[in-house]
Amino acid sequence: MIKETDLKLADGRTLHCYDSGEAGGLTVFWHHGSPNTGTPPEPLFPAAAERGIRWISYDRPGYMGSTARPGRDKASVAADAAAVADALGIGEFAVLGHSGGGSHALACGALLPGRVKAVAEGSGLAPFGADGLDWFAGMTATGAAEIRAAVEGREALEAYLASHEFDMEQFTPADQAALRGDWAWLARIAGQAMKGDGEVGGGPDGYIEDGLSDVSLWGFDPAQVRVPVLVFHGGQDRMVPSEHGAWLAARCPDAELWLRPDDGHVSVLGSCGVAALDWLVARA
Repeated sequence: MIKETDLKLADGRTLHCYDSGEAGGLTVFWHHGSPNTGTPPEPLFPAAAERGIRWISYDRPGYMGSTARPGRDKASVAADAAAVADALGIGEFAVLGHSGGGSHALACGALLPGRVKAVAEGSGLAPFGADGLDWFAGMTATGAAEIRAAVEGREALEAYLASHEFDMEQFTPADQAALRGDWAWLARIAGQAMKGDGEVGGGPDGYIEDGLSDVSLWGFDPAQVRVPVLVFHGGQDRMVPSEHGAWLAARCPDAELWLRPDDGHVSVLGSCGVAALDWLVARA
């Protein structure tokens, strides 16, 4: 059972938080993708319960019940995550992020030293314009077009999203199979996130802010992540090509790369999700 609460921050913002409660083992802070809600990954609940893992998380600003924070960068997640952990009486924790949550998980690893014990991130983008990386290579034309709209600014991105439907061809056959199975959960919460039935945030605001932060300075360097890092990525990923994962793994001082040649953006959660939990437990 996930308990949901609203946390009022000192700056007046609200964060909508999720907590699975005491479990007797490791606490894992989940950083959700784009667009998603902050609810922890339901398909991993049985494995987490077997390992005594406690889930905590929150809707990023602008999503669902969390107040929008225009202009937020990746680094800003660290203070918010620390506030959530403080409110729940949690000192140390590991972090797990997927897709748009990957860079936010790394931010916590970089900016909360001594508190974050290990980081696992999957299918995440490298910093925009990363040195030595052909950033758009391997993306679908529609995926690249959306990101290029973000480069032009908020109005261009808003216009693009208003005039284009999501291109399902960004998902590989393996992804689509995963989305028909256990990871149908991911499609469901993505729809909720864009609909935005929260009273504080909601609608496309969170997704737009995520998109703008993807093409802006992160506010930290992956080289600052000194704790153990696991990067897992699908070799067939069309949304975030696996070269992004390889770039991140090469820049984090203590990183391990799991490249799954037959997986895409979503299916890699099925092949690596439980193993990533075991990796976090072993490292943290």
